[in-house]
Amino acid sequence: MKPIWIVDDDQSIRFVLEKALARESLPSRSFTNARDVLAALDHDEPQVLVSDIRMPGGSGLDLLSRIKERHPGLPVIVMTAFSDLDSAVSAFQGGAFEYLPKPFDVPKAVELIRRAVAESEREEVVDERLAAVPEMLGQAPAMQDVFRAIGRLSQSVVTVLITGESGTGKELVARALHKHSPRASGPFVAINTAAIPKDLLESELFGHERGAFTGAQMMRRGRFEQADGGTLFLDEIGDMPFDLQTRLLRVLSDGQFYRVGGHNPMRSNVRVIAATHQNLEERVKQGSFREDLFHRLNVIRLRLPALRERIEDVPALTRFFLQKSAKDLGVDAKRITEGALERLMAFDFPGNVRQLENICHWLTVMAPAQVVEAKDLPPELLGHRVAAAADGPRAATPAPVPAIVPIPASVVPAGAGVGSPSPGPDARERMPVGESANGVHAGVLPGWLSGLELESRELLEAGEPEVWDQLTRKFEARLIRTALEVTRGRRIEAAQKLGIGRNTITRKIQELGLDD
Repeated sequence: MKPIWIVDDDQSIRFVLEKALARESLPSRSFTNARDVLAALDHDEPQVLVSDIRMPGGSGLDLLSRIKERHPGLPVIVMTAFSDLDSAVSAFQGGAFEYLPKPFDVPKAVELIRRAVAESEREEVVDERLAAVPEMLGQAPAMQDVFRAIGRLSQSVVTVLITGESGTGKELVARALHKHSPRASGPFVAINTAAIPKDLLESELFGHERGAFTGAQMMRRGRFEQADGGTLFLDEIGDMPFDLQTRLLRVLSDGQFYRVGGHNPMRSNVRVIAATHQNLEERVKQGSFREDLFHRLNVIRLRLPALRERIEDVPALTRFFLQKSAKDLGVDAKRITEGALERLMAFDFPGNVRQLENICHWLTVMAPAQVVEAKDLPPELLGHRVAAAADGPRAATPAPVPAIVPIPASVVPAGAGVGSPSPGPDARERMPVGESANGVHAGVLPGWLSGLELESRELLEAGEPEVWDQLTRKFEARLIRTALEVTRGRRIEAAQKLGIGRNTITRKIQELGLDD
């Protein structure tokens, strides 16, 4: 690993950091001024640079600017004894990794340097990946299926229907279908049929003649004419008014239409790609969508997966959107920690990829440091923990005991079945709090840990094999099943509530046979 460079005119600061880094087996090299650092950069490069702001012979902020010109990916930690707003803002605007006010806690400073080293090593790989960003990102199997379909359709101009939830990127796929088609040299025209009032949609699609209606002071070409020789993308086709569906069917059938107020038939050679987040089959049954139009559009159907179905793509998408947002805003791209990515991957993303892009834009503007940690994520991603913290002292109040709790069979006293029917397994396992199987008050019975002790003792004394595995499987199965009941089968939410990873709960469900 390359050394950490320390730049400070204060010998005591250099000494403390050198010794602290040496104890952590991190190599270091010290400088007393910015001029020597710039000279050393001509033939060497650090892994991380830690620099004071106010030094003789050049400020740390000037040094930061010069270094970012030559090594834009190098993490720079700026430290100063003069903790003021202007210095902090200038440091971050200049692309600093973090701002460290003096006096600082040495272990925390070393931890910060370690984070910078990890980010430096990771960003070296990420920068190579982002050097040539593809038009669409996705390593998940569901997205690979979409890519294969686009490839197979690249020599065709057949009508395509794209389905998927809002925010999954349907227009992006439509543009890719156009770009990789024989019509790529022609125009790509998009229209959201749900965003245009019903009275204006007909004119938008087919155009109008002068004087066709009040305000029509000149002839206007519609989207079908504008897309002639290319592709017309009809987004949210499921919301198209029923009477306009008939006109659209006619165009799709023979390429002929009339402008509003016109009497001369117009022809347009257009490939139509439609998209919807709705269930068109259901709308056909309800009578709100023409069945013949549905079959005309549904020649080839592409279903886009929701982001929660391709959660493994979240890290790559996050880094891409952070880069994109930074470029749009003209600032340095922020980096994100593994902990923050894990929290993102545990989120359900009801708004799909569009929501993730908005989150990255929010982080670019609002995250307090150049490195985004889990605590920097928007409140909606922090969930119930943020809400609990906001409650102040009430957050410390113990949660109420659930009305139904599992009780091991061994908790029931040996005489429970004398003189009365013995409760079955279900009765023992789902017993109201405060009562035992034979009506004895819960205060007489030991807690569930004592019950676990009794059951384990019985198994051990009976010489049962693999007692650990037996009881652990029972415990995990009941815990996961309960969490899934609470979240109504939503695995990611269940994992989040249990405090385990998404992959862990998926593996446990398979191992424990809970899919059945």
